[in-house]
Amino acid sequence: MPRIESTAARLAKLGFADGARAARLVEAAGVDLDDLLPALVGAADPDLALTSLTRLAERDPAVLDAIRADERVRGRLLAVFGVSAALGEHVIRHPGHVGLLAVQDLPDPRTDLLRAVGAEPADSDPRAGEADALVALRVAYRGRLLRLAALDLTGELTLNEVTGELSDLAGAALEGALAIARAEVGDDDVRLAVIGMGKCGARELNYISDVDVIFVAEPRDGADETKALRTATRLAQATMRACSAATPEGALWEVDAGLRPEGRSGPLVRTLASHLAYYRRWAKTWEFQALLKARPVAGDSELGEAYVSAVNELVWSAATRPNFVEDVQAMRRRVEEHVRAEGERELKLGPGGLRDIEFAVQLLQLVHGRLDPLLRRRATLPALAALSRGGYVGRDDSKSLAEAYTFLRQVEHLLQLHRLRRTHLLPTAPEDLRRLGRALGTQTDPVGEFTARWKRHAREARRLHEKLFYRPLLQAVARLPESEARLSTTAAAARLQALGYVDPEGALRHLAALTTGVSRRAAIQRTLLPVMLGWFADSPDPDAGLLGFRQISDKLGTTPWYLRLLRDETAVAARLARVLGTSRYATGLLMNAPEAVAMLGSDEDLAPRPADALLGELSAAVSRHGGGAEPAVAAVRAVRRRELFRTAVADVSGLLEIERVGVVLSALNDVTIQAALDVSLAKVAAERRAPVPTRFAVIAMGRLGGMECSYASDADVMFVHSPLGDEREATDAAFAVANELRRLLALPAPDPPLIVDPDLRPEGRQGPLVRTLASYRAYYARWSSPWESQALLRARFSAGDAALGAEFAATADEIRYPAGGLSEEAVREIRRLKARMEAERLPRGADPALHTKLGPGGLSDVEWVAQLLQLRHAHDRPTLRTPRTLQALRAAVAERLLDPADEAILAEAWSFASRIRDAIMLVKGRPGDSVPADARERLRLAQTLGYPPDGSEDFLDDYRRVTRRARQVVERAFYGS
Repeated sequence: MPRIESTAARLAKLGFADGARAARLVEAAGVDLDDLLPALVGAADPDLALTSLTRLAERDPAVLDAIRADERVRGRLLAVFGVSAALGEHVIRHPGHVGLLAVQDLPDPRTDLLRAVGAEPADSDPRAGEADALVALRVAYRGRLLRLAALDLTGELTLNEVTGELSDLAGAALEGALAIARAEVGDDDVRLAVIGMGKCGARELNYISDVDVIFVAEPRDGADETKALRTATRLAQATMRACSAATPEGALWEVDAGLRPEGRSGPLVRTLASHLAYYRRWAKTWEFQALLKARPVAGDSELGEAYVSAVNELVWSAATRPNFVEDVQAMRRRVEEHVRAEGERELKLGPGGLRDIEFAVQLLQLVHGRLDPLLRRRATLPALAALSRGGYVGRDDSKSLAEAYTFLRQVEHLLQLHRLRRTHLLPTAPEDLRRLGRALGTQTDPVGEFTARWKRHAREARRLHEKLFYRPLLQAVARLPESEARLSTTAAAARLQALGYVDPEGALRHLAALTTGVSRRAAIQRTLLPVMLGWFADSPDPDAGLLGFRQISDKLGTTPWYLRLLRDETAVAARLARVLGTSRYATGLLMNAPEAVAMLGSDEDLAPRPADALLGELSAAVSRHGGGAEPAVAAVRAVRRRELFRTAVADVSGLLEIERVGVVLSALNDVTIQAALDVSLAKVAAERRAPVPTRFAVIAMGRLGGMECSYASDADVMFVHSPLGDEREATDAAFAVANELRRLLALPAPDPPLIVDPDLRPEGRQGPLVRTLASYRAYYARWSSPWESQALLRARFSAGDAALGAEFAATADEIRYPAGGLSEEAVREIRRLKARMEAERLPRGADPALHTKLGPGGLSDVEWVAQLLQLRHAHDRPTLRTPRTLQALRAAVAERLLDPADEAILAEAWSFASRIRDAIMLVKGRPGDSVPADARERLRLAQTLGYPPDGSEDFLDDYRRVTRRARQVVERAFYGS
């Protein structure tokens, strides 16, 4: 016992993590290992290495002599034992393979593995002759893998050499598997080539990975093509089984043919002509991206070379295909979604992982390789170097990315070597991190140093990936004094076009204007724009986004806080890019008050302000301008513009539901009218040199009354007054107030006008602009028609004398909620009126199915259902007394007047149509009621509504489906059919 404790203490001092366990292993080995212990300490995991060594000594003590006799063999073997438990197991099962570590040169892997399965390498179509060929193939493969890992872990090979040899070894294994398949199936009537894809094709394979392939076949001379393809399919299936089948020596890896035309739904094997026909007609951009890596790896080499030569012509013309831009955006979005879905410890798909780098390099190759043959490289690092030499990627960026990629690939190899399992997940256990750190050469603090190094590289890779596409664009236009190659104007335009810019030359002019020069402003823009260009590219209209950014920057560029805010507050810059690239309406609002950029920093700053607070601000603004009516209302309109911008940004950002948008915009119009009314009353009083001799109120009607205003809505109103003295004098004064109110809010100005529309008053445009309350009562008592009762359903007090507004509402209640409800004749009249409106009011040339207001299942359909229910039942069901459409529908459900399922359908249609109308205004900057017929406009609209860049048809289908269902409800609930 004392001896074990003494040995344990000595081993712990040497560097073994568990000295007592190590001592027991040495004791159990039954041989003297003392002279090997110092060498073991240098292994990445001395305890793991000792475990494999003692088991090997137990299995074949003679091997220790070879280890002692050759320092190079000893170093190589212990390096493997310190990293790979799986290869340690292999050596224990096959001690003779230690000798492979002493051999200077081995036969090429194809020859070696074909001989292992009993095939003749010199034959044109080798066939296996070994009785247990599957086992022999695995043993020979792992022997070669052992030697390769040893050279890798002792630093005798570079990463490129390691991945190249791994790929060649995989190709040799496929050749051996095909020889086994030939012996099983026969191939007298067919030629079969195996095309390596992915990392295998690019000669950058890792230790354990699915091997991506495509099978291409041709019938031999005189053979029937159909029969030959059946044979080829059986050969391909047998080849895949030979690699993946379980044996006493395990499996090699899975062979994945999923990158073939039509994926797993398509035939496993095709002729060359069939492949080319598919690629020319049906292939997506991602398939051409995959074909960048294609390389013949096994089987008929002449056929394989013919395949690669033919598809290369298609690969390098992919950037000219009609949907290339949309495909690229979709591919970038998929990668971003993958990155967000995976944890940060995922080396392949996590932020700053291998996929980030590989995807960026491949995409740049696709965009620029058509015109520059020097970029046509299969492997990532050579392609990255070529991109740098051509000026397509900055030199320093390329160097940093290459370093990060090399480090991540080395870590990936070490992770996979441990158990020979496919993994990309960084461990959290300290002992695993210690092994990784020591294998990479850190000794003092392997866990801490490795973790810091990994995070630094991942962070840098992620940062560079976000800028990689865009930074060289600035170098192409900024005329910076740099020694490295710059992106040509043609190449810069091609890249911008590939990223979604419709006018790349115009975009380059904007970039030049923003970044040229040596000023601090230009320097900050050069820092900002590489990231912002990507955000613009992700928006519905990148060109408008960049143009808007230039215009805003021209106005605010000399303001100290503006660029500093964008540089230091990522959320502000990201949201600004989104708004500018989505909404011409919001951009226009921002142009006249660019300081509103400051409110983009947080969701809280975009929350709608309470009406009382806004009214207080407007009243204060009016009071600051003394007696000047026009300057006072200009200040009111400036506040309104700011609040419209706040609402539009919150809307674009998905922070407001459509019903809430209507309430916010309507409340904003209310307080604007109130402030302008206060100014108008004061002006008329000043002109008269006496107080206005009447009480005055503004009654909201239409969408304003229903709290359903859109960005394009006029303010539908009626004016009511109640004389305090002589009625004629009071009416003249009230008329002057109403006209002044309308004039002030419609004056030409930088801020949006608010058109006050009084056409819903009794007798319409033929009737008096302003009436007394008594006149309204008299008119409605004598002349009111059903449509006027219907219009009054939305009437509510908006501004002015609240008591007078309440009196008007009481008068309106008698008309809009008639005792006993509507007569059947009145119901028929309303239905006739609706049918006539559908036939007559639709604009000439408009597609009814796409008209959001008057089309089937549109806004009018839904609103008339709600209003008919109110006219018929609100007299004895007070819950129905609301000017708001969706509230009325919900109340009808509560009163059992409408089926809940029908209400849900109607509410969905109303909300969808309202969102579309608002989105049209936001996107185009001008109103519209129809879904655009122009494909590009419809695409931008769909993206604004949350559909992906390729979702325009889905959007159209959804609208047709929603409105069709709504119209079916309207037929039942309104027309009674």
